[in-house]
Amino acid sequence: MSAAAGSESEGKRDGEKPPDRMTIGELARRTGMTVRNIRAHQTRGLLPPPEVQGRTGYYNEDHVARIELTREMQAEGLNLEAIRRVLDHTGSSQEIVDFARAIRAPFEDETPEIFDAAELAATWKIEKVDPKLQHRAEKLGILRELPDGKIEAISPRLQRAGTAMVELGVSPEAGLALAQKLHEHAEGVALAYVDLFTKEIWEPFDRAGRPEEDWPKVREALERLRPLASDALLAMFQLTMSEATEKAAERTLQREAEPEPPRRKRSKSRRSGARAASSRRRKS
Repeated sequence: MSAAAGSESEGKRDGEKPPDRMTIGELARRTGMTVRNIRAHQTRGLLPPPEVQGRTGYYNEDHVARIELTREMQAEGLNLEAIRRVLDHTGSSQEIVDFARAIRAPFEDETPEIFDAAELAATWKIEKVDPKLQHRAEKLGILRELPDGKIEAISPRLQRAGTAMVELGVSPEAGLALAQKLHEHAEGVALAYVDLFTKEIWEPFDRAGRPEEDWPKVREALERLRPLASDALLAMFQLTMSEATEKAAERTLQREAEPEPPRRKRSKSRRSGARAASSRRRKS
């Protein structure tokens, strides 16, 4: 091949866009950002530089993931400098995005149900929902008042359980007091699992320098821990509930089996005195 032909071939290769690569204009259209903002992100260190081929810079899916993650972190309230520090100490953008989404994923995928005030009062078998009672439920995260005045039940399953308890004769006040106790205990369990994940999985990963190849393992551990936590909590609750009901039944049966204390007999002198007093009252 002649030098001219080789040079022409090399020039064609330089002009060809690599597969799975985007120009800055294509990245802007793909992400909905302006070219100016993309360059501003690069200047702030939020976006790695493009791969330069010839005189053209090309971007890839990693750049798309970084932009998506930056948006999600901004939505969580982080400023751009805080986001830059996070990105500086983590692995690939896609792994970061996947891990961040795994953290923010809802523990249980329930679709909230919406009631108007009268409907909610009917489920609680009361004429009108007490505003103080509703406020307590909102503080627990059970209910949420919407701008139009309707009420959103965050967990329909919990709402159905509360309705069933009311049907058994439990007052809404007592049911909410029970929910408060359950919330306190559940918060303790949740913190125990978070502490477990932090100490046993995240901290060793962090001490190792957060190797990029281990990000999928950490994310998988987080995702698997969710159903494991639910299963373990339910199993432990069933055990403790069985023990508690058995002990309560034993105490009740023991009280029923205990003989009643004998009645004290009145003495003969007291009975004679009572009769005499009665006779005097009749004569008078």
